[in-house]
Amino acid sequence: MVPTHLFLTRGVGIHREKLASFEQALRRAGVAYCNLVSVSSILPPKCKIIPRKRGEGLLRPGEITHCVMARSETNERNRLISASIGLAIPTDRRTYGYLSEHHAYGETDEESGEYTEDLAAQMLATTLGIEFDANLAWKEREQVFKMGGKIVRTVNITQSAIGKAGRWATVVALAIFIPLENLPKRTRGRR
Repeated sequence: MVPTHLFLTRGVGIHREKLASFEQALRRAGVAYCNLVSVSSILPPKCKIIPRKRGEGLLRPGEITHCVMARSETNERNRLISASIGLAIPTDRRTYGYLSEHHAYGETDEESGEYTEDLAAQMLATTLGIEFDANLAWKEREQVFKMGGKIVRTVNITQSAIGKAGRWATVVALAIFIPLENLPKRTRGRR
């Protein structure tokens, strides 16, 4: 099974119970009705990124749904948490790309998002033979990666929250893979 479509989503949940806060985060992400199975970090060749609403409409309650998930939680008041998924998409869509996940404390959406994009781009760059200086700032490396012509773009989805007294806060960011059989027959062959 090689997924041909995916969508990005995120959510936050606040509740006195840890599990309930996770459930709320998944509800806000629109995927609580699926049995999520975490997979590693490969963006399949020709995999198309679709809008969240379209992707949600292609899922069935209770089905096994593969995803790359970042999750962070806290019950500490005023603690900043974040979860982020980054993608690095190769110019040659016949080859695979990378997804990265990051779970952090004390990082803003922007910091976590840049980190996951950078990490995904580094992983892809090493497989494509792109040389780069790991000590450069992300913005400088990003230009090296894109100017090399082998990485077309990077993107991230990030969710953060601040912990509340007496409550659990959970944040999730996910890349949800759509099973081929869930796509309308007329679009199964298109990528």
